[in-house]
Amino acid sequence: MNRKTSKLVKILLSLFALNSLTLYFYFSSDSHHGHPPPHHHHHHQSQTDTTHHHNSTHQQQFSKPWPILPSYLPWSSSQNPDVKIRSCEAYFGNGFQTRLDLLNSSSPTASVGGGGGGGGWFRCFYSQTLRSSVCEGGKVKMNVGKIRMSRGGESLEEVIGRREEDEMPVFEAGAFEVEVDADGKRGFDGGRLVSDDFLDSYVPEGAILLHTMRGLIASIRVVEPQVFNDCVQMLFVLCGVCATFIVSDVGKLAYLQWVEEPTLLVTRFEYANLFHTVTDWYSAYVSSRVTGLPNRPHLVFVDGHCKTQLEETWDALFSSIRYAKNFSRSVCFRHAVLSPLGYETALFKGLNEEINCHGAASQDLWQSPDDTKTARLSEFGEMIRAAFGFQVHRQRTKKPDSGHNVLFVRREDYLAHPRHGGKVQSRLSNEQEVFDSIQRWVSDHLDCKINLINGLFAHMSMKEQVKHIQDASVIIGAHGAGLTHIVSATPKTVILEIISSQFRRPHFQLIAQWKGLEYHAINLDGSYANPTVVIDKLSNIMRSLGC
Repeated sequence: MNRKTSKLVKILLSLFALNSLTLYFYFSSDSHHGHPPPHHHHHHQSQTDTTHHHNSTHQQQFSKPWPILPSYLPWSSSQNPDVKIRSCEAYFGNGFQTRLDLLNSSSPTASVGGGGGGGGWFRCFYSQTLRSSVCEGGKVKMNVGKIRMSRGGESLEEVIGRREEDEMPVFEAGAFEVEVDADGKRGFDGGRLVSDDFLDSYVPEGAILLHTMRGLIASIRVVEPQVFNDCVQMLFVLCGVCATFIVSDVGKLAYLQWVEEPTLLVTRFEYANLFHTVTDWYSAYVSSRVTGLPNRPHLVFVDGHCKTQLEETWDALFSSIRYAKNFSRSVCFRHAVLSPLGYETALFKGLNEEINCHGAASQDLWQSPDDTKTARLSEFGEMIRAAFGFQVHRQRTKKPDSGHNVLFVRREDYLAHPRHGGKVQSRLSNEQEVFDSIQRWVSDHLDCKINLINGLFAHMSMKEQVKHIQDASVIIGAHGAGLTHIVSATPKTVILEIISSQFRRPHFQLIAQWKGLEYHAINLDGSYANPTVVIDKLSNIMRSLGC
């Protein structure tokens, strides 16, 4: 045997050994992940941190645990079996009471739509209140070549001028697939997992012209197991002709592995706007809780947007983030959760329909449930703060030793997205004059220590922004997306919103109400605020705080 032949044999033997090892791990892991997890929830938050044992140690190692949140209340349907339609829990918590099993891996026939069987599974939880569904499935394959959109995840400077329609996903038939056996496949019309009637009933378009999550679900096809072969590391064949190709392709193996940990699939619209991004964060958080995930999921953006400053919070909240088009090939998920659009959350729906809910302490609601009160937004705000490593306490009961922080949230020019000119629309024409006047008042106010914080958020990290919100006794600002940060404010924080005549919208008054925060507004005739009026209002607020 000459040297060249000997070298080739060694390469082929090595590749054969690697392939055998891969197949061993694949089939051994498959025995643990072939069936849907039971639908259950945790009775107390600390269980998810210290006592919950998931049957995949791999997930425990690579997924972030849920933090302990003082305002946490159970999300279990079994503990809230009688959630009333349009109650506060139905709007902000687990109102997803209608369970729809479309594909059941342990049964020859699914309960909805016919068909079933095989290793894959799929189900949805529908909320009659929000008219929206949280869906999840197992053995779900994403064929990135059948999703038309830009790559996503680029720096903003790389894609200046890119059209919005290029960033929105368009799904071809089979963009997503779920495994089913041959007998089960015959029960699905044309291989479609869901019908148009199902979509109209449980994933309605509403007023959304391009409902991307509906499009994603509509694209799902049921396929037989062999279709999933390219998600298994079976690239090696014993032939001298292709040996060089195989060796060069080994580096791509990571893209062909199954994603073992639960993964959220998220599509976004106004991804550079804080208010709309908070609605996406909330939807993703609710989806994770409704489906009973034992740890914080990984996340895949199924859109083609570039990176923004807000991605820092996405990364903090979840175990990891990635863009769909950044996968070079098809990828298969053992457990995928489909997060509803942010437009379908109470945070957005409350702008157009009355949601008469008020924030309350979770311990009070635990002892005396009340359909008109909620602690869910407080829980979510604690989640954001804890994700950045800040301590979360049940409430702040006394003045901080360092004095009261008065945070003035500013609006400043910055480049937000590829189609943005870098100029923000003024909501307070004399903002600098108002800030300077408050600064002079603070320096002359010697009764107690007041620290005026210049909230130039556009030039701060997200972690810095959240810390300033957490440390504030009073938050002042003109109507604008930056005030959405009050979802992370502590219970004793007071909100003062300055509202021009052109922007009288209830966004932040509602968030304050739903969190149980004290809220004040100064309504302007135009966009000019009399500094004396602002200072008088602030002075009254500080007196109420004992200052």
